[in-house]
Amino acid sequence: MSDALGTGVWGLAALAAIAVAAVLVLLARRGRGTDGGDLLARVYVMMERDSTARLADAEAQRTRLDQFRAETADRLGTMAQSLTRDLAEARVRQSEALREMAETSARQLDAIRATVDERLHEAVERQMQTSFQRVLEQFTAMQKAMGEVSAMTAQIGDLKRLFSNVKTRGGWGEAQLRAILDDVLPPGAYQANCRLREGSAEVVEFAVRMPVRATTPPLLAIDSKFPTEAYERLLDAVDRVDAEAERAARRALETTLKIEARKIAAKYIVPPVTVEFAVLYLPTDGLYAEIARIPGLVDEIGRTCRVMIMGPGLLPAMLRTIHLGYVTLALEERTDGIARLLGATRQEMLRMDGVLEKLARNASAMSSSIDEARRRTRVVARQLRGLDGIDPDAAPAMDEAVPARGETEFNGD
Repeated sequence: MSDALGTGVWGLAALAAIAVAAVLVLLARRGRGTDGGDLLARVYVMMERDSTARLADAEAQRTRLDQFRAETADRLGTMAQSLTRDLAEARVRQSEALREMAETSARQLDAIRATVDERLHEAVERQMQTSFQRVLEQFTAMQKAMGEVSAMTAQIGDLKRLFSNVKTRGGWGEAQLRAILDDVLPPGAYQANCRLREGSAEVVEFAVRMPVRATTPPLLAIDSKFPTEAYERLLDAVDRVDAEAERAARRALETTLKIEARKIAAKYIVPPVTVEFAVLYLPTDGLYAEIARIPGLVDEIGRTCRVMIMGPGLLPAMLRTIHLGYVTLALEERTDGIARLLGATRQEMLRMDGVLEKLARNASAMSSSIDEARRRTRVVARQLRGLDGIDPDAAPAMDEAVPARGETEFNGD
């Protein structure tokens, strides 16, 4: 910086010298004489002085610049030392703070890790206990289910052995039918093992009394059938996906049902002891579904044999209809009783009307007697007022007024 300043000062001095020289040249050309030489000498002296002064000033400025540079260098050195010291102290404090933060973070992480490990251990242990308990429960349930399956398998075997006997199958179907009748119909609405023809050994399993107004109501014969052999052959053919065997089993089942329906029609449809139709009951819905799946079989049996084929899902609906007929019959009987009661009430009302008429005639006669007694009482009152010194001419007016009050009070009472 001082070198640039010195170079600038010397440049200005050189320019000033060139300018003075140019002025001197001009003056020398204009006047050539003693005055010109003196003037030139004075100018030269002035220039020397000015140059000397400028040089002294430039030297003083250079000295000040050197001092300023030295002071600035000292200040910068002091500032650099202070800044270095402050940076070192800050670096030390920062290192200590970072070390403390690291230690604190490490302690917190250790505490968090310990807590997490503890809770995770507890959760894992609890989950393992729960899972183990659940596995034990499921294993126990599986063992129980296996036992139930084994028992069910044994029961199925027992059922197969039982149903291999025709009499046992019939007894099971009859028991099921009796339970349905007891559940739906009122007590005394059916007979078990009923003989429909006199002198005949044939008895129907159940005969339902129809809800009609008659001394001897007609009966509805219900007989249960369970063609197990044909049904099992059909199920076996379906399981083996044997179309030919399935068709043969369906034909056998259809033939069996037609034969049983004709037997029921011949034995148990006896009008007027029975109604014009009977019911063939199938103990299982699966068997009824297979029968209903045969095209036209149910309609054909109902049309030709007048036998209705029903399963456990349809029979209760028909029995509820019969039960509703019993309820309707009871309501009709109650309606007849109410009508008789209303007729008797009407007769009593007519008799009561006659009694009230007689009472009205007696009340009219009694009213006439009371009026006559009041008239005689007024005559006696006039005579008594004459004895008391009351003006006889005023008596009639008073007599007219007094009865009016008495009559008004009597009517009000």
